[in-house]
Amino acid sequence: MATKPPTEDIDETRVRVAKPKQVAVGVPAVLHALKISNEQMGVRRSIETLLRVNQKDGFDCPGCAWPEEDKRHIAEFCENGAKAVAEEATLRRVGPDFFAAHAIDELRGHDDWWLGQQGRLTHPMILDEGATHYRPIGWDEALAEIADALAATAPDEAVFYTSGRTSNEAAFLYQLLVRGHGTNNLPDCSNMCHESSGSALTETIGIGKGTVTIDDIHGADLIIVAGQNPGTNHPRMLSALEKAKQRGATIVAVNPLPEAGLLRFENPQTVRGVVLGGTPLADEFVQIRLGGDQALFQAIGKHLLEAEERSGGVLDHDFIAAHTSGFEAYRRQLGDAAWTELVDATGVPEPELRRIAELVRGSAATIVCWAMGLTQHKHSVPTLRDVVNVLLLRGDIGRPGAGVCPVRGHSNVQGDRTVGIYEKPSEAFLSALDAEFSFTAPRRHGYDTVEAIRAMRDGRVRLFMAMGGNFVSATPDTGVVETAMANVDLTVQVSTKLNRSHVVTGRRAIILPTLGRTDRDRRGGREQRVTVEDSMGAVHASRGRLAPPADDLLSEVAIVARICARLFAARDNAPRADWAALEADYAGIRAHIERVVPGFDDYERRIDKGATLHLPNGPRDARRFATADGRARFTANPLEYPRIPEGRLLLQTLRSHDQYNTTIYGKDDRYRGVYGGRRVVLVHPDDIAAHGLAEGEIVDLVSEWTDAGGAVQERRTERFRVVPYATPRGNAAAYYPETNVLVPLDSVADVSGTPTSKSVVVRLERRPA
Repeated sequence: MATKPPTEDIDETRVRVAKPKQVAVGVPAVLHALKISNEQMGVRRSIETLLRVNQKDGFDCPGCAWPEEDKRHIAEFCENGAKAVAEEATLRRVGPDFFAAHAIDELRGHDDWWLGQQGRLTHPMILDEGATHYRPIGWDEALAEIADALAATAPDEAVFYTSGRTSNEAAFLYQLLVRGHGTNNLPDCSNMCHESSGSALTETIGIGKGTVTIDDIHGADLIIVAGQNPGTNHPRMLSALEKAKQRGATIVAVNPLPEAGLLRFENPQTVRGVVLGGTPLADEFVQIRLGGDQALFQAIGKHLLEAEERSGGVLDHDFIAAHTSGFEAYRRQLGDAAWTELVDATGVPEPELRRIAELVRGSAATIVCWAMGLTQHKHSVPTLRDVVNVLLLRGDIGRPGAGVCPVRGHSNVQGDRTVGIYEKPSEAFLSALDAEFSFTAPRRHGYDTVEAIRAMRDGRVRLFMAMGGNFVSATPDTGVVETAMANVDLTVQVSTKLNRSHVVTGRRAIILPTLGRTDRDRRGGREQRVTVEDSMGAVHASRGRLAPPADDLLSEVAIVARICARLFAARDNAPRADWAALEADYAGIRAHIERVVPGFDDYERRIDKGATLHLPNGPRDARRFATADGRARFTANPLEYPRIPEGRLLLQTLRSHDQYNTTIYGKDDRYRGVYGGRRVVLVHPDDIAAHGLAEGEIVDLVSEWTDAGGAVQERRTERFRVVPYATPRGNAAAYYPETNVLVPLDSVADVSGTPTSKSVVVRLERRPA
């Protein structure tokens, strides 16, 4: 039976700590998923909904972007996917009565878990300047307010954020609204996660995506999983790794923390998983220091080059000669690299580094998978260039079972970028957009996420609109972000559920509730479907079946189409389209996408009846590289890694197991042995002693950042419990969004601008007695 939402925030005094788990998933994961589902949806609705997740005639999971195989299981979801579905399909509701009962100041005082647990938004709401409460507003009036505000706002004084859950159809229409308004200010969640991947891969292999399919994962000889925790963040990946393992693959896990999901997997859909103890996954666990991954891949490359010099037969010379450039510069650079420094940077002994390199040498086909552990450092782009370098040495791009695999988080973050959510669009895309919609799109690049925050902070933005997501809790430097939002005249949030971005607002704020993936979307007398793209460039349809939380709830597509109709009716240089027709039939939007974005030929037919549209991928399909010289590029990258000042620790922010991005499902981190709370900091026992602290002591975390002028800035978050944990010496970990306040806005990755949330220098400060 569905339960009522909580009335109190998490009580952090009730945290308890136990031994971390050594195995992931299994029966406990099933039971926990069903418990959450029952609390949010009730038994009947849970069964009805979960059996449609990731099915060919169902809806795409609103969680991660891991792909499905063509043949589906009856239960094609993981524990955290079930939680994501339960959160969206919940029977709890947040309507006008809720906002009448809770002042905005009261709501700001609640934690993110409490806010998210209140339920689905049902009615457009507006917060007037100086008001204490949101009040209800009609759809027509709300959309008119937004269109009028846009009409009165200079193009570059408006910012339009996108969450990775937004469908291809909604995202394409949204970017058209933004460019029709005259700006490319399109920051998105990718700016904070895999932007470093896109930057490095576009530069080196000519495409900002991975080059493998799910079949490649199954057929790989060696899989390196670096800076990633699939047991919590992408649990369905564990089934793919299990299949690869059963076919003889070797798996190497590279991570600062030992994570249960890479140690042993109990697949709840097999007898082996339920009864026989599951499958050990990682053959090697490389416990690397935070920020030491570039040194690891340089060590692998150096070992391979040395082995080639000694005996030959190590490198794929035919591939290197026919398909690459820059090899000699790379070889010279690694020739000068010192093993002692590679050991210092990684914290891994030289024999272990060479052992991992020998696995690469002996592999017939190698895949490297990664996530935020590699992308959120100052030197993330060079790190990923060096990942590519290692694969190029062995010809491991463009052949079965080999390639790069950046594992995306949000379920359509890659699709949104494909259809135009990007602050730096290509000329080819803009020219096609111009031709399709008979207007001239702006050419000047817009703001990414960090640049948008700076612009709001500095008073250069008057209107902020978010298509999904929770911008305030997802971004770095929380104090700066909250001040920045308050500088904006109007903030608009298109959302399914209540979150912190609804209570930290501009002078005025509008909330537009919208349909989710699980909801039936009936427009123009028919049920509509949308499409999404997974981490491996496969596009498929998604159609919700549940009755919406409110009868008059609009889809994201409908919201954007109606704003476009109002805004562009009297403009000269504006996109020309039948907005009402596009709202009534999303196939019309897909027809526009087909004519604008390469690879979507015969779009409608190729997504029919559960079919999958595989987008073209030059490196994978034909060893074709869209770089300046038409070749994959070796790059020579100076070694970089964090130096930790005396008496300080290097902190990474991360998710708990009961969490997906900023959505907090529950109070526990079961795999890491943390229950009942979130304000904990995981520290090596020797570092706890060295800092004069004790297990369980309550401390403040204070980050230290030296700005461009040489001044040291401090940021503080209070009352964290010290938990002994098997981290590398000098490293620590704590959950976000609670620790986002510690990440300096100006501490970003070179080239990509991604916040350095895995490289935060902190000190632990004892609380006054």
